Amino acid sequence: MAATLKLEVVTPEAKIFADEVEMVTLSGIDGDMGIYPQHMPVMTQLVAGEIIARKGGENIFLAVGDGFVQITGERVAILTDMAIRAENIDEAAAEEAQKKAEARLAQKLSAEEAATVHAALVHAAIQLKVKRLHKK
Repeated sequence: MAATLKLEVVTPEAKIFADEVEMVTLSGIDGDMGIYPQHMPVMTQLVAGEIIARKGGENIFLAVGDGFVQITGERVAILTDMAIRAENIDEAAAEEAQKKAEARLAQKLSAEEAATVHAALVHAAIQLKVKRLHKK
């Protein structure tokens, strides 16, 4: 049996993914990382983008927001503000959210409102990118 590691992806709302996988690819603050079982321990910041988990020879794609990653030799734990599997992304809803965020950013906003709207824009853009890359 091939060596595996436990991948857990958690948002403030729910556990989005929890399973044994062969490999994880993600974007950290210092660049893209490929993580295999027995990886050296690392704690880093997750950059909004895509996580690819390899299980049983198949890739599982997730769109994720910013967050944190803790890696041990047996486990990858991810806490992020947004995570959704590619097959669960509603492309039309993400397009609508992106348009609304872009329109809202064109208005005069407080710094706090602008940061919230910008985060929504990034989440929508990431979802669209991941969905369009992996449409079946």
